[in-house]
Amino acid sequence: MAVSSPMPAHNRKPKSSSSGGGSSSSSLPYTNASADSALTSTLTPQLYLQRMTDLQQMDLQSAIDQMRILLTLYPQRVYKMAYYRKQTKNHWARDDPAFCFLQIVMIAAVSIAYGFAFRVGSFLDIIAVVTKSVLVNWLGFGVIIASVGRLIANNHLMMAERSSSHVKQEVEWLYAFDVHCNAFVPLFVLLYGVQLFLLPVVLGPSLLSLGVSNTLFAMAFGWYFYITHLGYRALPFLSNTEVFLFPIAAVLGLYVFNYVGYPFGLGFNASRIMAYIYFES
Repeated sequence: MAVSSPMPAHNRKPKSSSSGGGSSSSSLPYTNASADSALTSTLTPQLYLQRMTDLQQMDLQSAIDQMRILLTLYPQRVYKMAYYRKQTKNHWARDDPAFCFLQIVMIAAVSIAYGFAFRVGSFLDIIAVVTKSVLVNWLGFGVIIASVGRLIANNHLMMAERSSSHVKQEVEWLYAFDVHCNAFVPLFVLLYGVQLFLLPVVLGPSLLSLGVSNTLFAMAFGWYFYITHLGYRALPFLSNTEVFLFPIAAVLGLYVFNYVGYPFGLGFNASRIMAYIYFES
């Protein structure tokens, strides 16, 4: 699905961005090194976590509005806010933890619902399911994706500096984690929300069950990596961010393989595998 970016075109090739006066990176205010150092000392993961314990510091309505945008045909509009933050606060990442807070609450609530759906016997078992969902599926997966994405961007996708007066920028780790949180929204809706109501269908042994289950997973992860790509594309100092779309090819490959391999006993149902991992007891 081809959608237009709300930001000026900047991610085509390093060569084209250096020529012409209409580049978005030239309009972005570059700050001096001391300002960047001050930013690093004020916006840290520790401070971010501290703010998460104070509901009065969170704008929950804004976070809900952003989640709604991410579920529309124009999810890139969310990253326009990051551009404004860079211009006004000199950092790309959210300093309001409301978005993460809401995701944790929603994941915990739906995980409890799954516990009841699978008739989990004890309270401790339900807590274990919630903990696994939050710490592994959301946080652990997010930390890995954010760290790898930031590493690729900073080491391989940076545009060449055009002038010694421009301070070199880099992808903030908190911004990379923001990108994961944004991309997790449609994944959550499909694999936590929609799948919950389709459990009698997706857990069956038939080809129909396999098809519905794997279609949900393919859509969820395809959407995840597409929004991830939009997040890095929004940064005007990166080029060739199309590399973040490459995992979608792997998702499609697995999807097709399951159908082709099903007659030979090689197809697998993703929902049944996840149910076994979480509720095998």
